[in-house]
Amino acid sequence: MKILLIDRDKLSAQMIRAKLEAAGAEIIEEADKNLALEFLKKETVDGIYFDPAPIGEAQPVVHAIRRQALHYPYIVLLTQSMTQEEAFRIGCNDILQKPVTGGDAAERAHNAARLSQLINRMGDERVDFPSAGGIIAKSAFNQLFRSAIDRAGRYGELSFIVLITVDNYEDIKIDNGAYAADFAVSKMAQHLAHMRRQSDIIGQTGHNQYALLLQRPMTETEPVEAASRFATTLNQVDDISASIMGEVKISVSLIHLPTGDLQADHKMTRPGGFGGKS
Repeated sequence: MKILLIDRDKLSAQMIRAKLEAAGAEIIEEADKNLALEFLKKETVDGIYFDPAPIGEAQPVVHAIRRQALHYPYIVLLTQSMTQEEAFRIGCNDILQKPVTGGDAAERAHNAARLSQLINRMGDERVDFPSAGGIIAKSAFNQLFRSAIDRAGRYGELSFIVLITVDNYEDIKIDNGAYAADFAVSKMAQHLAHMRRQSDIIGQTGHNQYALLLQRPMTETEPVEAASRFATTLNQVDDISASIMGEVKISVSLIHLPTGDLQADHKMTRPGGFGGKS
């Protein structure tokens, strides 16, 4: 995880740098905002942590970063007064309240890495999957996913992505063959298509993964409840693993946009139809 730290307060920058490096990040430090923007024209970073001081408005800096960056960077506003919702509305992914604690710095670094990896994987155009049975192609889902991140920041709209993955897909291919592995994934997709709300968008984002985009939930608990419902249902059906010798391991993860915060992570194991164990 490569992070550009923009903070003219040397003592503050030193403390933040130490906390981020302790979380495993590689830090590039630049006190001058203009020099930092020039750097972004040439180099790619995963995250940008910045304090707009002495400028009172952070929004022009955020917009300049978005224009100059070679790809989408995770932007964390270093602040003593702004709320997370206010930071979302000017295009930031999250905030860190000064003085920064080690736990908060580590959490933001992990969230930044998670969202950056997700964006890179969704945007990888080398492999696409066709639209079929109410499930849209990966390329189409990626466009909606990127739009949801933008709208979550620009308008403060709540958005979430649910990732449903057959974690041991490659092991199933080795033990049972590619057809059996793909059959298990396709059966899982059929259940997801029936479980989702009409307004939820579902796409195939990997050979072993589907994703649902949950936008503008009616309540704060609705996304967590939805992820739990998917996990509970998938843990009760038998046809996903019926043709598998061994077991099928499935994960259901809920990620908040635009922070990348992991808000639910369910793991389950379905016994195969040929003597698997749960």
